[in-house]
Amino acid sequence: MPIARGLASRPADKVVVADVHEKDLAATRQWLANLNAETIPRQICDISFSRSSGPGGQNVNKVNSKATLRVPLSSLYQHVPNVLHAEIRASRYYASNADAVVIQADDSRKQNDNVHSCFRKLHDLIVEAGQKTVPGEPSELQKHRVRNLRQRDNEARLKAKKFQSNKKSSRRGDDY
Repeated sequence: MPIARGLASRPADKVVVADVHEKDLAATRQWLANLNAETIPRQICDISFSRSSGPGGQNVNKVNSKATLRVPLSSLYQHVPNVLHAEIRASRYYASNADAVVIQADDSRKQNDNVHSCFRKLHDLIVEAGQKTVPGEPSELQKHRVRNLRQRDNEARLKAKKFQSNKKSSRRGDDY
């Protein structure tokens, strides 16, 4: 059964409704649980290096340590569940002119550390997209609380109906 839900990250006037099956959400939850920065395939990415900016003296001026990770969405979408596609496209790392996700890192003096930082940021982007798009699975305690609340709400509704019924029937006389 499809679930229609508005994506919370969109402005209120532009609500996007996604038809998502519960089995797709469960598969996405499982996929996100197994994802880490090392499981992202390196062959779908294009990594380039350039000179960093800011303080650092001669090292900054001579060594290409800043890493730029470019991942075309067509390649990334083959590895990411469909549920996350819209949220990834709406991220701050999306470059519309290249139709790719572009992530830069110049935190470290070492190229390798900056490459790892880029993949960590890509991992965080995907996880954040999952948190915004895929609702969490309720615990058994939460399910029990919801059942109790529904039952109490129904009992209160029936009590109010009975009260209204008694009030109206008391207005009728025995003239009938």
